[in-house]
Amino acid sequence: MAAADPLDLLSEDRALLDRTSTAERVADVLRQRIIDGALAPGTRLSEETAGRALAVSRNTLREAFRLLVHERLLVHEFHRGVFVRVLRADDVVDLYRIRRLLETGAVRRAAGADPALVAASGDAVADGERAASEQRWWDVGTANMRFHEALAALAESPRVNDTMRQLLAELRLAFHVMSRPREFHEPYLDLNRQIADLLRAGRPEAAASRLDEYFDRAETQLVAAYRDHAG
Repeated sequence: MAAADPLDLLSEDRALLDRTSTAERVADVLRQRIIDGALAPGTRLSEETAGRALAVSRNTLREAFRLLVHERLLVHEFHRGVFVRVLRADDVVDLYRIRRLLETGAVRRAAGADPALVAASGDAVADGERAASEQRWWDVGTANMRFHEALAALAESPRVNDTMRQLLAELRLAFHVMSRPREFHEPYLDLNRQIADLLRAGRPEAAASRLDEYFDRAETQLVAAYRDHAG
């Protein structure tokens, strides 16, 4: 009797694969809404409302919720439901610790990176400057997210890219503590421009130094805002 082909067993997993793939796509949608700032910290995600809006089953939605809970973007509260996570000051400190490792390291190796990746950082800065000129300060924040995603992409690592997207979603949650988005985002436009110009000029070490300065200022400002808010 011929041995069964082990790959034939995969047909038994087809339904699971379909459900998981759909759940991951739903998680992608929700994660992007968090990055865009549409889902603020503390927002309750009703299964009925979200499932109807996305035209997916409750089981699929629950699996997507579980994925985002694992990414620390959502929290499940017993007998209350699922909520967009509210960060604390120590979360901000840890986020910036990881960002220094990922982004600064990626910037330092930019001399050998694909020129298109270097250009992407400048494109994101230009988008932010355009939004600022039109007084679209929340869009300035979104462009800032794209700028830092472009910096991490200089590492040319899919794993770094995936990690950075998750970090940026968490960071967007942190930004909600700033009640005046113009006052928060406007001062960093010039630093972003300096970093992008240094990268384009082939000076990655100087760009990395400016980025460290950026992180020091932004972390201090956010942590102070969290402490004021808690007080």
